[in-house]
Amino acid sequence: MVACNPRRIASGLMAFALIGTAMPAAAQDGDQAARIRKLEAEVSALQRKVFPGSSGRFFEPEISAPGQPAPTANAPTTTALTDVLARLDALESQLQRLTAQYEEGSNSVRLLQERVEALEASQASATTPAANTGFSSGNTSAPAVSSGSATPSGPLPVANRPSPDRLAAVQQIMKPQTGNAGEDEYNYGFRLWDAGFYPEAQQQLTMFVEQYPSHAMASYGRNLLGRAYLDDGKPNDAAPWFLRNYQDNRNGARAGDSLLYLAETMIALKDTKRACIALAEFGETYPALAAGRLQSQYQANRGKVTCN
Repeated sequence: MVACNPRRIASGLMAFALIGTAMPAAAQDGDQAARIRKLEAEVSALQRKVFPGSSGRFFEPEISAPGQPAPTANAPTTTALTDVLARLDALESQLQRLTAQYEEGSNSVRLLQERVEALEASQASATTPAANTGFSSGNTSAPAVSSGSATPSGPLPVANRPSPDRLAAVQQIMKPQTGNAGEDEYNYGFRLWDAGFYPEAQQQLTMFVEQYPSHAMASYGRNLLGRAYLDDGKPNDAAPWFLRNYQDNRNGARAGDSLLYLAETMIALKDTKRACIALAEFGETYPALAAGRLQSQYQANRGKVTCN
C-alpha cells in the first residue's frame, strides 16, 4: 500500500478545479466575440440600407464618444462592445440629421402649396356670387336660379359712359365721412340708389359687400344691391344677390326682405314655380314679417301669381 501525502492530494484537487473553471471562461469569451462580430455585421448592413451607394464603410475604426478626445497611444483601448455602442450612437445622429433634412424639405413644399392656393383664391375672389343652389320650403326644393354678372368688369365702353351732366349730378351726392369706413361706404351706395343712379349704386354696393362681408350692414348691403339691379330692370342680376343674402344668414337683418324680393324677381322673370316656392317659404319662415312690416308687399306679390 502506497502512503498518500495529504498535501499533494490537496494540490492536485486544486489544480483540477482551476482547469475546470478556466475552460468555461474561455468558451464564454468566444461566445461574446461572436456576438460582437454579429452585431457589427448587422450595423454595417443597416448602414448600407440607410446610406445606399456609400463606400460600405461609413464609420471610422475608432469613434470617440461625443465630447470626448480621441484615444491616444497611451490611453487604454476600448472594448469591442464600447466600439459598437459608439458606432450605434453615430448612426443614430446621422439618422436624426437625415430626418431633419426631410422635414425641412416637406415644410418648403407645404409653404409653396399654400402660396399657390392663396394666389388661386385671390384670383377667384373677383368672380360673381353663384346662384346655382336652390332654396327649400319644407320638402320642396327650387331649381337653380340663373345668374348674370353682378360685378363691374373694367372701364365702361365709350358708348356707355355717363354724360358730363350725369357725372356732375352724381358728384352732387356727397359721401358720408363719419369715421366708420364700412358704414360710410354703405350709406353712400344707399344715397346713389335713392337718387336713382342705379349703375353707380351697383358699383358702390358691390365694392361694399366685397370689402366688408362681415360688417353689421352687410345684410342691408346685399339686399340693396339686389334692389339696385331689380330697379334697373336687370332681374337676372338681382336674383343671385337676393338668394345669397337669404342663404348666407337667414337671421340677417334683411334676409326676409331678400327672400320676398326674390319672389318678386321670379315674377318679373315669369318663373311662376320659383316665385310660388319663394312666397311659401317666406310665409313659413318669416310669419311676423308677413303679417307686419312686409305684409302689403307679400300680399301684392301673392296676388300676381296663382300657386297650387
